Amino acid sequence: MTDTLTSEKPASGYGILTDDGIARLRQRIGVQYRKPQPPHNYEVTWDGSRHFAFGYGDDNPLWCDRDYGATTRWGGLIAPPNFLYTMGDPVTPKHTPEEKALLKGDPMIGLGSYQSQMEFEWWRPLKVGDTLKRHTAIVGVRVNEDSKFAGRSVAEVHAFIYPNQNGELHAIRRGTWVRAERHATAARKKEVQLPEPYTEAQLKEIDACYEAETIRGAQTRYWEDVQVGESLQTIVRGPMRTSDLIIWHMGWGMQLTPPGAFRLSYQLRKKIPGMFTPNAMNVPDTVQRLHWEKEWANELGIPVSYDYGALRETFLTNIVTNWMGDDGWLWKMTCQHRKFVYTNDTYWIKGKVTDKVQAEGRNEVHLDIWVENQWGVNVSPGSAVVLLPTREAAVDLPRPAEEDIDAMIRHEVRRHA
Repeated sequence: MTDTLTSEKPASGYGILTDDGIARLRQRIGVQYRKPQPPHNYEVTWDGSRHFAFGYGDDNPLWCDRDYGATTRWGGLIAPPNFLYTMGDPVTPKHTPEEKALLKGDPMIGLGSYQSQMEFEWWRPLKVGDTLKRHTAIVGVRVNEDSKFAGRSVAEVHAFIYPNQNGELHAIRRGTWVRAERHATAARKKEVQLPEPYTEAQLKEIDACYEAETIRGAQTRYWEDVQVGESLQTIVRGPMRTSDLIIWHMGWGMQLTPPGAFRLSYQLRKKIPGMFTPNAMNVPDTVQRLHWEKEWANELGIPVSYDYGALRETFLTNIVTNWMGDDGWLWKMTCQHRKFVYTNDTYWIKGKVTDKVQAEGRNEVHLDIWVENQWGVNVSPGSAVVLLPTREAAVDLPRPAEEDIDAMIRHEVRRHA
């Protein structure tokens, strides 16, 4: 549900969704572009992996204990699935003059940009010492003439492809952002349920769930033993405090306003002034502060500061990796972000097995996974595919549809056509 604010100067048609803007956006499909922000981590380290995992409340020794991994099939520490968020040195493509002209400016300038869905596919682990590049392209553009959220809107699908230092593809991340006129989204806002003070009984229920949480780890979960309909152990995260967001940022990085504080922040402000607006003391501050500053969130029409979609995505991978154990492999995951989760809300992360499939040598378990808030509202529904070993054979890692970057982008364009 993150609303990304643009830093470009107003232009003709600013903030208006037009057919011309949609046509110009579609012309960019399949053309790589460079997202300029540097990664939080250029290389996988024990510290980086551990800090990231601690930031979403996960102490799985597979990514937090530098010695534990040596006892597993991986031969050493590996990073959590969503660690790729902190990595990926952006690749600068060689563009023709026509492509440079095509990529100039934002055809949707002034429109709100709301993260609605994220999809992952992982093909090999990240080990200590690994590095990643990041290739980025728009691979799909869909028009919704009358969405419940914003009336007429456009969904942009961006593909982020991550090859490692050997040119092998580690993973792909596919993100969908809804672009809509801000006044339309404001007009369609509904009543929201805001956090309320917790009773002692509610806090005890949360603590009891924390106390009961288990990580399967070295106790192998075999495909044969899984039953369709069985539930994953529920985990809880919250109530979400501002201090939790600070710890999350320590592992995740700042993402939207890198690369640092004080003088480095000033240098970024000189380069991209639109990313900073005056706070109540007239001090330029990051527009990203709507995630921890209620006053700025209020100015943007949001009643309370709220979380990041990426944080919920890590909670969903967390429940799956807790359940599958060291010998399993999380192959695919997708989730949608349908509701805001506000500071002091609580996340209840749940899941169940919906199917078991044996195909092309893979032993797949299909899961429904989701995040509920303390009101029982499903704020982020999702699904996942896990590969599990059998008693006869270990998991073979899956392969991407294409190993070549350009071929992979063409594959994604066809997939989203």
